[in-house]
Amino acid sequence: MGTPQLAARILEILLSAPLDQLRVVAVVTRPDEPRGRGLKLQPSEVTLVAERYHIPALKPAKIRTAAFVAELKSFAADLLVIAGYGRILPNDVLAAARIMPINVHTSLLPKFRGASPVEGAILAGEPESGVTIMRVTERMDAGPILLQRRIPLAPDDTQGSLKAKLAELGGSALLESLTLLRRGELTEIEQDENLATYTSPIAKEHAVIDWQADAGRIERMVRAYDPWPVVRTKLGQDELLIWRAHIVTHREESAGAATALPGTLVKLKPNPIVKCGEGLLELREIQAPGRRRMAAADFMRGRRIAEGMRLGE
Repeated sequence: MGTPQLAARILEILLSAPLDQLRVVAVVTRPDEPRGRGLKLQPSEVTLVAERYHIPALKPAKIRTAAFVAELKSFAADLLVIAGYGRILPNDVLAAARIMPINVHTSLLPKFRGASPVEGAILAGEPESGVTIMRVTERMDAGPILLQRRIPLAPDDTQGSLKAKLAELGGSALLESLTLLRRGELTEIEQDENLATYTSPIAKEHAVIDWQADAGRIERMVRAYDPWPVVRTKLGQDELLIWRAHIVTHREESAGAATALPGTLVKLKPNPIVKCGEGLLELREIQAPGRRRMAAADFMRGRRIAEGMRLGE
């Protein structure tokens, strides 16, 4: 059960695995959604993988119905594997698995439970990330841990790059868990509730820069919200998207930075530098309304932008 590219990649890894007696009998994903300029109905990434492998794809608009539960149970699956489905599953859906429902969660539980664990890890400046294979219970992301695998979080990791890494890691960890399950060697470890942290769904308003924040926080926002919803700020009447940024060291500070207000452009060349609540941030890649992404230096060239102007006003 899943919808995004993360789930599609894990499904591909599962389908290509040389495991005896492993068969994916069906997938459950979100209904087709209108996308693109023509707003034509487009299938999810998981649906596309299922079609390629000739696997039935269930796309219920509602999962809390007797009809859907009955259809799910008709496949008589031993396991229900969940990866980024995006909905809380009721007990009668979870009970459709004859052995257990399993979730591939993209954090090191009990840290970063909830809807945005990848973004949460980047925003928090964590030194590492990873995946948790867990048995699903009624409480969100609170079930026993079956397996965890870790990777270092690179200083330039974005939401997109980290999700791609965790999809590969999650697929291999899931296969490892299934092998241990068949051998009768899979053990459960209860989560420590005292260490639990939570994340919420991300919306566009979360990506608006508050220049009162410190430069490190804003730089992590840029990476955490790439490729969506993308960090943004106002320059006059225009809303700029910030795709890449760099924390400025003291050696690079301009003379007027110390007395400037947060959001002030204190230097324009070679790249614009902005005063933050604490520290300075160099903007390296920007996108103006209706334009493509471009180097910040190219964006500034030929525009009536001067030192002392403030972003976010």
